[in-house]
Amino acid sequence: MFGVDPVVLLIVVLAAVSAAAVCYGILYSRIEAQKKADSRVNRIKSAETDRVKVKAARDRVQEMSKRRKSVQDSLKDLEKRQLENTKQKQSLKMRLGQAGLPVTPARFYLFSVLFGFFVMFVVFLVGAPLAVVAGLPFAAAFGLPRWVIGFLIKRRQNKFLDEFPNALDLITRSIRSGLPLNDAVRLVASEAREPVKSEFRRVVEAQQVGLSMPDACARMRNHMPLQEVNFFSIVIAIQAQAGGNLSEALGNLARVLRERKKMKAKVTALSMEAKASAVIIGSLPFIVATLVYLTSPQYMMILFTDPRGHLILGAAGIWMSFGIYIMRNMVNFEI
Repeated sequence: MFGVDPVVLLIVVLAAVSAAAVCYGILYSRIEAQKKADSRVNRIKSAETDRVKVKAARDRVQEMSKRRKSVQDSLKDLEKRQLENTKQKQSLKMRLGQAGLPVTPARFYLFSVLFGFFVMFVVFLVGAPLAVVAGLPFAAAFGLPRWVIGFLIKRRQNKFLDEFPNALDLITRSIRSGLPLNDAVRLVASEAREPVKSEFRRVVEAQQVGLSMPDACARMRNHMPLQEVNFFSIVIAIQAQAGGNLSEALGNLARVLRERKKMKAKVTALSMEAKASAVIIGSLPFIVATLVYLTSPQYMMILFTDPRGHLILGAAGIWMSFGIYIMRNMVNFEI
């Protein structure tokens, strides 16, 4: 093998390095210009991407602001309507409808008057004093029938509250299975128990005459003036104007109503001791007076025969009424 001269090899290496240096020097400005151009293009692309992202974020914020404003306007409108309905005194016809009685106001007044005359006839036959003959029929004609209506309304509302969460669950499952809201309401109107069935049937009938679903649900409060019905109408109205997941909203509402029912039952159980004490304290004077009258009639009759006794009985009755009213407000809790 022939040996390679080191001087020649060194000259070749230096020539290659020199050629590379010359090429780099010639191409350096072009390479740097290409790098700057690529960097500028990347910055422009990223700026455009950021601009698109900022615009999308701004659009989302504007959409959320519009939706929030729509929901606030809906709530203000509903609160205004509810305030007007609260200030408006309920008519007898509306109360009869809330009680579920198929009776017209004219028949109700006729029955009240006849019942008053019947009580007056019975009291007259018994031989009661003239004041009792004049006062008791008046209370029987105008007080007792209205108390019965109030009792029936309260009982019907309690039945409605027991079944209403189940009706909301039925609507939620129907919507999740693909049915529209109108068909889900019709299903409740045909399958639920009374009085929920009758109230939702009124909603369906209101839709058939041209009312929208939010307006038809809002009218339910006229026949069932409850906060739970108010919540339901607000959910339907907000969903109709702002959109959203209706099945989730109704499911949450059903859970909230069940929790409210549990809370009411718990409060009732905790307040039973106070109610029992109030009943005992309120009835104790009457029980003591009755026992004293049975054991010593002449000791109690002076209160009924002497004018000063009448004054004492009147003052005692007024103070007892105040005490019973205060105790009633102390043991009744609104939830």
